[in-house]
Amino acid sequence: MTNEPLPPLRTVSQVDISRYLGTWFEIARYPNRFQKGCVASRATYTLRADGNLSVLNECYDKTKSGKLRSVQGKAWVVDPRSSAKLKVSFFWPFSGDYWIIDLGQEYEYAVVGHPRRKYLWILSREETMAEGTYQAILARLADQHYDITKIIKSGQGE
Repeated sequence: MTNEPLPPLRTVSQVDISRYLGTWFEIARYPNRFQKGCVASRATYTLRADGNLSVLNECYDKTKSGKLRSVQGKAWVVDPRSSAKLKVSFFWPFSGDYWIIDLGQEYEYAVVGHPRRKYLWILSREETMAEGTYQAILARLADQHYDITKIIKSGQGE
């Protein structure tokens, strides 16, 4: 494998934030330290009075019968042309890039990435996702130079 720089991560061309609001169930993700032990993760986005978004991330600790863990944060659009590039902060002043890189036509799924490909989440409006849809997303992620062998399923169905 070469150390050539990866091409820039492509986002979707347009996101209607009002359609993006609501609850998303995590189907799969890249492992990360802040979700260690999390299963059946979900994120709920609501509009704040200041026009930004409130983000509530929840998951169960180790099993679906484990303790419910949650963290409240804030998100804001940094690219108003597409609304596909956001920043998210759970602990001010720290924030992270949250780029919407794949999105179902009916907002039935979304894929969120990071410009350096450090993070990845595959989200769905339902707790499960059709295998064909999941495999098609994986193929598009591979085209975007994500290492799909690192993706772990989130345990929604257990």
